[in-house]
Amino acid sequence: MIIVIGAIRLILWTLWLYSVTVTALPLPLNGLNKTVSLFETTIRVLGGLLSAHLIASDYATGMRVPSYDNQLLNLAEDLGRRLLPAFDTPTGIPFGSVNLLHGVDKHESKITSTAGGGTLTLEFGVLSRLINDPIFEQVTKNAVRGLWARRSKLNLVGAHINVFTGEWTQKDAGIGTSIDSFYEYLLKAYLLFGDEEYLYIFQEAYAAAMHYLYHDPWYVEVNMDSAAIVWPLFNSLQAFWPGLQVLAGDIDPAIRTHAAFLSVWRRYGFTPEGFNLASLTVQHGQKSYPLRPELIESTYWLYKATRDPRYLDAGRDMIASLQYGTRCPCGYCHISDVEHHNQDDHMESFFLAETVKYLWLLFDLAVGPDNLVENGPYKYVFSTEGHLLPATPQISLVREHCLYHGAYCRSEDLRQSYRVSEADNDKQESNNSRFHAGWTKARYSSDLPTFDPTAITGLIKGVCPGLTHGQKFGILYVYPTEEHHAHETEKPKEPTHEQSHSVVVLTEPNFDHALTDYSNDHNDNQTHKSDVTS
Repeated sequence: MIIVIGAIRLILWTLWLYSVTVTALPLPLNGLNKTVSLFETTIRVLGGLLSAHLIASDYATGMRVPSYDNQLLNLAEDLGRRLLPAFDTPTGIPFGSVNLLHGVDKHESKITSTAGGGTLTLEFGVLSRLINDPIFEQVTKNAVRGLWARRSKLNLVGAHINVFTGEWTQKDAGIGTSIDSFYEYLLKAYLLFGDEEYLYIFQEAYAAAMHYLYHDPWYVEVNMDSAAIVWPLFNSLQAFWPGLQVLAGDIDPAIRTHAAFLSVWRRYGFTPEGFNLASLTVQHGQKSYPLRPELIESTYWLYKATRDPRYLDAGRDMIASLQYGTRCPCGYCHISDVEHHNQDDHMESFFLAETVKYLWLLFDLAVGPDNLVENGPYKYVFSTEGHLLPATPQISLVREHCLYHGAYCRSEDLRQSYRVSEADNDKQESNNSRFHAGWTKARYSSDLPTFDPTAITGLIKGVCPGLTHGQKFGILYVYPTEEHHAHETEKPKEPTHEQSHSVVVLTEPNFDHALTDYSNDHNDNQTHKSDVTS
């Protein structure tokens, strides 16, 4: 077994080294008249440049390149400034696309996805802290606030929104397509930057997702206002969720959901883009597998948390599928139809940046924690594109964060203890899922013995104890005028029943039983046939 794992590590290590180079290659920006996706350019190009810069410039890791002189950071700053015009909107939520030479075209669509507007905080925040210019971090934080301020009364967000009016143009709430990494970056921004505002939003959003979207072990899409099911579908992008739950300390539901998702992979050899939970068939028009990493990513995180060898078995099956089903002369090909394993001559950059990387990390961890990620000088946060972002003092010091962002406290208040109200504690549980205790207590600069608050006069930019999260951060709803007063007195909906926790796993040859628990537990939710295609 060790010999097999060692061979796998060698193959995957070679591909990972190649991925660091490929995903960090700079675009020829000077004079480039090209309209690009803000989201994809940020997570792939900007993130790649920043991650490669941090590795190439760091003495502590032993990987510093002697001749390197911030060339990649300079390119990242140039690219970041070319992306900034996208944020010039009334809501603060950015346009989906921007021209690298001319800014936003006057005919550019005003509709963007929640993920597209809310998955920029890590890359832009790191850039701000590396070049000491807060503008990048400020605009992306405003974008998150703009999206969260327009959440529904159920604390759910929709899939698409008008960046000028703030009106939701698609109100389907879920954890998959168009929304997925919004949740991911809320938690990861807190982990990397120590900013409690992101943690608060994540806790509220996560609790709502577990209450309204979680039909153990699957997740569905619902109307963000009424919670009525509109789309009983396993979307392949949902497969990142168990990994995120590991980071949040919510392991049990992660294990069950991963088992359900893995059963789809093992049925077809890959996960299709869509799998219909009502008919238990591949969703029409969503039969492809574009080498996505999400299920592999969750497999790595669950193995890291549990050291259960079943996740090594899962990784082995995934490698076999990729090697024998997707290998083609110049790399690895998309699968256009998971039922017939037809190949499409295309390979996305995330195959090297994520799919291969998480496989290597999985098997390398099985041999021993002797790599940079497990035993390096810092803790690392992976971006949604799999780029390593180290929690260096320059990026993550809590005391630096406290001085970096504005709030309301005077210096003497920083020594007071932080208290979590009973109401806040009640909000941290949903569907028998609990947040890790470590997430519930904030760390402020007063926790650091080297910080002397008396050295700073006047108002300290920190957070006052004794206030609710909403008071601290000024996070409010944006209501239609006629609904505002009615909603002010409405209490959040509490869970009305306990959900069963039996694992629904797809097994050959008969799948009809797989959603028995799902159907029995949720007969009260009306699903219209017109909303589901099979």
